[in-house]
Amino acid sequence: MAKPEYVKLEGTPRETSRQANRELRASKRVPAVLYGPEVKENIHFSVDELALERILSRAQTKVQELTIDGKVYKTLLKRTEFDPVTDRPIHADFYVMSNNHKVTLRVPIGIRGAARGVVEGGGRLFQPMKFLRIRVLPENIVAEFEVDVTPLKIGHSFHVSDLELDGIVPLDSLNRTIVTIRPPKGQLLKDVIDDEDDDAADAVEGGDDASEEASTEE
Repeated sequence: MAKPEYVKLEGTPRETSRQANRELRASKRVPAVLYGPEVKENIHFSVDELALERILSRAQTKVQELTIDGKVYKTLLKRTEFDPVTDRPIHADFYVMSNNHKVTLRVPIGIRGAARGVVEGGGRLFQPMKFLRIRVLPENIVAEFEVDVTPLKIGHSFHVSDLELDGIVPLDSLNRTIVTIRPPKGQLLKDVIDDEDDDAADAVEGGDDASEEASTEE
């Protein structure tokens, strides 16, 4: 599990009127708010739109080192609002982390490797779960959970309980399936299992025949 990337971000104090917000957006700046357990009063500021979009462009968890009026805050981008027509970011919420307070966030789940059931059996990889909700102290935040699917055969699955979760409290059920290998299209799982059983039986019979021939030759 990789640690999150740290991104430097500059914030500028702002007024909170609608007119001021419209002017900020027109100048490619996004109105934002800063809050957290040790922030006595919410701080209203703006950030560069392009800088915010760079943070949003990657799914991995990132920590923002946000500087406002010379003071640096270690933050998480908790929420972003988008314009329903242009899809441009129009508001952002930043949460200031505290070493003694757990945070709740969604961490992406990445797939690594090529599943055996896909490579050898023509199966199909299905990932019904792409994010895991967790509660964790800042020091234990991870950028992404990685699942190595290489050993998975057709009919096999990887669950939340199979992840490394030291110091991490999952908020989703441990029984939830992250990834599973389905049979080839048009084929049932039972047929695949039966074929594997037949192959195993043939291998055993072949071994018995070889033993009998060896005994006869003696």
